[in-house]
Amino acid sequence: MSEQHGEHGEWPLRPWVLAGLLGFAGLMIYLFAGEAGPDTRVGWRAAAAAFFFFGGIALAFTLDRDRWRGPAIFAGLAGLVMAGLAWRAVGAGDSLPDPEYGFMAGVIATGLALPLFQAGFHRTRWATPYRAIHHHVWTDAICAAGSLAFVGASWLLLLLLSELFRLLKIDLLRDLIDNAWFGWTWSGAAFGAALGVLRNEIGILSTLKRVVMVVLSILAVPLAVGLLLFLVAMVLSGPEVLWAATRNATPILLLCAAGAWVLANAIVRDDDAEISANRLLRAAALVLTLVVLPLTVFAAISLGTRVSQHGLSPERLWGLVAIAVATAYGLAWFVGVLRGWRSGGWRENVRRANLHLAVVISGVALLLALPILDFGAISTRDQLARLERGKVDAKDFDYSALRWDFGDAGRRALARLERSDDREVAKLAGEAMRQTSRVWPGSPSPAEMDLRVQPADPALERMARDWLRQNPWACSETCVVLELGDAPAGKRRVAVINGPGYQEILLPSEGRAIEMAPAQPAVTLRPDSKVELRTFERRYITVDSVPIGQPIDDSRVVAPRPPR
Repeated sequence: MSEQHGEHGEWPLRPWVLAGLLGFAGLMIYLFAGEAGPDTRVGWRAAAAAFFFFGGIALAFTLDRDRWRGPAIFAGLAGLVMAGLAWRAVGAGDSLPDPEYGFMAGVIATGLALPLFQAGFHRTRWATPYRAIHHHVWTDAICAAGSLAFVGASWLLLLLLSELFRLLKIDLLRDLIDNAWFGWTWSGAAFGAALGVLRNEIGILSTLKRVVMVVLSILAVPLAVGLLLFLVAMVLSGPEVLWAATRNATPILLLCAAGAWVLANAIVRDDDAEISANRLLRAAALVLTLVVLPLTVFAAISLGTRVSQHGLSPERLWGLVAIAVATAYGLAWFVGVLRGWRSGGWRENVRRANLHLAVVISGVALLLALPILDFGAISTRDQLARLERGKVDAKDFDYSALRWDFGDAGRRALARLERSDDREVAKLAGEAMRQTSRVWPGSPSPAEMDLRVQPADPALERMARDWLRQNPWACSETCVVLELGDAPAGKRRVAVINGPGYQEILLPSEGRAIEMAPAQPAVTLRPDSKVELRTFERRYITVDSVPIGQPIDDSRVVAPRPPR
């Protein structure tokens, strides 16, 4: 059993070796990345942390007593790939669109490569037994979950001991817990120790795998019934109901397809000899295998509708990649069922499809993670083509998306639009270039805001709406722009009032950040408080006769609020 699955039997020192390995990796992560760990915002630090994090985990899952060269090479390659992706994602800043998606593609590629390496795919290629790969996928997941649970239990024990010793005025453990270096080292060592123990228990892991599959198989029946009823109801009512009901149709459909994929595999298992004899479970497996394709097709239609309406964006392109992967699985399974329906070999076709697609998707994910395809540039070209063809009106075009979501390619295109001969396009592009914060879709546009200008002045209102186009967060659906007077030549001094405080700005604005004047602190009346009637000669902004913020002539001076 152990040799068949690429394991080399029990190794008594494995828990200690893996505890030391991952404890050292945790300490290195702290030394390179500091308390932020892998979330550090410095490129080379993030790369070093990613190398030790992913390389250490890859080595811990593959290292054996008599096999260390191959695992060390695999772990080194995995660490280097993830280090490069981390450096690119962090070091590039906002020059790349959605760099976290590329990093996640790398995580998926290395995650799929792990069981393939453990099963010896690099030596046996397509002759690799599906049983070995399937075994490692499930046992790796069980080992990871069990090790994480042990890490949590070890921290609870450590906290309990620290409180126990604190009763004796000994704060050593508490002081250690408060140090980030100890936290990373302790967590890594605990994870490694638990992983080493679990990897030594091959028989127990196989039993746990069967238990997990049996439990998941129970969930397969209601999911199969629910998905079947959903598809029938959607065919009868028409898919338009689905698109109108929610904007999240695509992720919901993909999650359902992923659930069907997991539970179908839990029933199909390694080979036909291990499948349950229960006819209901076998029927549920068949239903789940067949529904993956229509679910992914409807998800593709949903996303395609949004692309047709709003054009491409980096996020939608990643969504298309996810749908393509899910559809590939759905189509391969559907064809496998059709080809093996009469002979009864459809389950073996499904297993073979799983093996082939795992290899292909691992390579595709790595390709997408590398800086080869620029989704920002692709999306920018599509959006500009929509604007040039008149498919989207100039005033409805999402200039902010080019500014914030499409990386350097989007900002270069926005700069070109700012020099456009079309005055409206140039004006709106310039306003987007000067934005200091992201204008999120769904926020009320300046034209939709209930804006009141006092005193009424069309020229002042135009300047106010231009400023709000760059700073939409400064005003909800209702706000008031009040002219204050006393402004430099060519400027208009106003207060933008939108709640308990206000913002004082000069229009037209150069886009500089403006701080909101704070509300006055609440007054506390004490028994010995001195209460008197006083007169103040300062101007305040009042809403329904209630003064807000600081005096407008001296907003930095905290002065008593005038009597109401």
